Amino acid sequence: MKLSHFNLTFPAELLAEYPAENRDESRLMVVNRKTKTIEHKMFKDIIDYFDDGDVMILNNTKVFPARMFGNKEKTGARIEVFLLRELNAEQRLWDVLVDPARKIRIGNKLYFGDDDSLVAEVIDNTTSRGRTLRFLYDGSYDEFRKKLTELGETPIPKYITRDVTEEDAERYQTIYAKEEGAVAAPTAGLHFSKHLLKKLEIKGINFAEVTLHVGLGTFNPVEVEDLSKHKMDSEELKIPQLACDIVNNAKINKKKICCIGTTSMRAIESSVSSARALNPFEGWTNKFIFPPYDFSIADCMVTNFHTPKSTLLMMVSAFCGHDLMKKAYEEAIKEKYRFYSYGDAMLII
Repeated sequence: MKLSHFNLTFPAELLAEYPAENRDESRLMVVNRKTKTIEHKMFKDIIDYFDDGDVMILNNTKVFPARMFGNKEKTGARIEVFLLRELNAEQRLWDVLVDPARKIRIGNKLYFGDDDSLVAEVIDNTTSRGRTLRFLYDGSYDEFRKKLTELGETPIPKYITRDVTEEDAERYQTIYAKEEGAVAAPTAGLHFSKHLLKKLEIKGINFAEVTLHVGLGTFNPVEVEDLSKHKMDSEELKIPQLACDIVNNAKINKKKICCIGTTSMRAIESSVSSARALNPFEGWTNKFIFPPYDFSIADCMVTNFHTPKSTLLMMVSAFCGHDLMKKAYEEAIKEKYRFYSYGDAMLII
């Protein structure tokens, strides 16, 4: 398939600027691949589609407050610094994006906080907007990380044009987030409330936790018509033995295995044995899933409604079937579902 197959359009007013009032009361479109039918439910109704022994695979990554604002030395120009990944803890080196980038050169210093209590020096250019910063801070490493958290803000997507609120710090995070390292939320998981998770647990659904630290590369535009030539950025991945045991046992017993989100799906498809079992893994993945693709583990998935031409939409198309995916998106537009990170959800069975 080509890039142009994924050029969907939808009305701008369907873009969700805020989350639903209650996590599990967003809408849920249920798409059945076998019958080609579509149902309209509430997210909390997801419990009706699973039984004792079924498994949900959760990405337990935790978003850190990656967006910071500093002032350039001498000119005082306001510069946005987006923390991507820590390169060296001891030297306090970070891979970042800066905006506006044209003003930031090697040797420049940036000052953060009302009292300029944190200073960073630009020591390298990595891409057009990418820089390597060395943070200059006298305190301990724990104090330094605490300072980054204090000065950073929740990195809600740029298409949300409003100011970041205190609510975003809580709602742009799954309730099962544990392992800090993502700069974007695994948004399909945002719909789960503590109450719903407890009800699923009581019904006998098992949860397998993996960690895929979502990077901004997930959202990089695809700029080649031939999808086989697109390269994904690598993201850090950890699949523990416990998750493998839970998933493989369910597979042996012919139970449903549901990936919560495209990141969970990428995670498990990055470490599959020749016998189509899930293997433990610790490292990095640049797995890119697009049609046609033979999925090895999961037989259902939960996902949000994604941007046109995105790698996320391509994965959903591969799993759902392209024609059915297009039909589902047309239905979502007609029924005024809410799109993107804070939007509604789709269960593909």
